[in-house]
Parts: sequence; C-alpha cells; structure tokens
Amino acid sequence: MNIIDKKLAHEIANRTYKQHNAITSGKYDFTACQLDIMFMVLASLQEKKIDYQIHVSDIELITGRSWNISQLTNSTEQLLTRMFEVETEDRHRQLVLFQYFDYVKGTRTIELKLSDVALPYFFDLKNNFTHFQLKSVLACSSSYAKRLYLLACQWRTVGKFPKPISIFELKDMLGLVDKNGVEQYERFTDFKVNVLEIAKKQINENTDITFDYECFKRGRSFKYVQIYVSTAKDKPLQLEIDYTKTINEQKMIKTVMAYGLNEEHATLIVKDGYDKFIKFVEKVNERARKGEIKVENAPAYIIGAYQKKGVIPKKTS
Repeated sequence: MNIIDKKLAHEIANRTYKQHNAITSGKYDFTACQLDIMFMVLASLQEKKIDYQIHVSDIELITGRSWNISQLTNSTEQLLTRMFEVETEDRHRQLVLFQYFDYVKGTRTIELKLSDVALPYFFDLKNNFTHFQLKSVLACSSSYAKRLYLLACQWRTVGKFPKPISIFELKDMLGLVDKNGVEQYERFTDFKVNVLEIAKKQINENTDITFDYECFKRGRSFKYVQIYVSTAKDKPLQLEIDYTKTINEQKMIKTVMAYGLNEEHATLIVKDGYDKFIKFVEKVNERARKGEIKVENAPAYIIGAYQKKGVIPKKTS
C-alpha cells in the first residue's frame, strides 16, 4: 500500500491570521474572487515585505473553487481601481491596497505589490487586531458571509456586537450603499434573505463560530439588527500562526502532516530535514511497489522509522 500516491493537500489551510481592526471595520464591496485573492495574500504576509506571489492552484486547493483567468484579471483590475476606506479615531482615510498585479504566463502565478500606505493596516498588529481563520473565510462563497465573519470575530469572546447596529450602517459596511446613499436590497425582506440568511448559513456551516441575529423595528419598519456570535463548541480552535517559523517551514510541516502525522511529529521531521523525508517516503513507496514491504498504517510506519532514528522520542511508560 503506497503512502504517497495521493495528491497532498491543505498546505496553507487551518492557520489563524491577524488583520487590523481598521481594515476589518472598513467598508468595501469586494467580490468573492477578490476576497479570495486578498486572503491568499494575507496568508503569505511577512513583516515589511510588499512584493508577493500567489498561486492559483493554492486558491483551488483550499477553497475547492476554480477561478478562470478572465475572472481573476477582472477581479484584480477592479482591485487596482477600487477605493478602500478605513475609519480611525482622528481621520477617515481612502486608499488602494495594491500597486500592480503581474500574471506570469504559463505558470498560474500572480506576482503583486502592496501599496505602501496600506502597510500599517496589515503589519501594525500589536495592540489592535482581529483573529480570523483563512480556511473558514475562503470556505464561504458569499462575499457578505466573508465580511460578516470578519466583523463577528471581533466580538466572539463577548458573545454579541456591543449594541444593535442600524441596518443602513451595516449595508454601508457591506458595500450595499452607493455614494448618493442609494441602498441595494431596499426592502428589508430582500436584505434578510439575500444577505443575512445566506451569511448565517455559510458561517455556521463552514467556520469556527456560530452566527445569529435579531432585528428590531422603529415604528413599523425594521431599522436595527443585533448580531450574536460565539465560538462553535463542536469545532476545534486552530493554532495561531507561529511567526518564529517561515511560511516555507510551515508549508513543509503541513505537507508532512498530510501523511497523517500530528504537528509536533511533523515539526521534528522537518527540523531533521524535509528533503530527507521526501526521499524516505519515495524509497518506502518503491519498496512497497516491489512487494518488499507492506505498509498498512502509514503514520505508524513513519513514526516508527523516525523513532528508530532518534528524531521522534519514543513514548515512555
């Protein structure tokens, strides 16, 4: 039984990321494709770095969705021209997040450069940040679900937003109000069905939190919504990204974990040598194909081999 024949997956998934609250609370109306691109960039962020590469295959791997070249180029074209707004205590700032996108032909690779002025909102995270899970956000196909997930994560330990928010203000934050104050989904029923209910369903099915809401009337019309949020008890919390390791190291650890090993064992194996591990697996597969050995439990076989090498400590009674 081979232990490497199936395609490895989930190299970047299941990691927790941080995003500045000013960005999380800022209003924008990005599409699902644009948000997928943005979150893939967040997955690769390094201090002070503004040049990045993202791979279409990584987006497909994590989301299970495919974006064709036309969808991607249309999305990045709009990202370059779309104004992003953030509100702080002393100012209202308008900016763009990216300087350019380059599509490297024949590689399904996108090279991009962040806007210098946007860097503080990505990197100044010491005192004011929101934790969110990349895979959870990417798993939601609705851009409103992605957005509401990010907003809700700010209040997961409190259990609800501090107070009911006006429906108009929430629409504005979701990009559903134009410059002239004209609202989309003007009828409350349409807003509830097409935004709130879809977001609630996708967040509760795909993320690590539970999301609910209650609407309140002023007079005869619904004017406010109270959002409730809590950590989903039946879904394990994911570990915060370890900034002592490079993205490359973390990818290698995730790749080793795809063989059924836990993070502790995978970390020890990568420390011993990732290339050595790949050669070890190739050799095991070759011997298995020749019938020289039989591997019925791949994780146990790997752990046993690395215990003999002294890389993984043996359990002591």
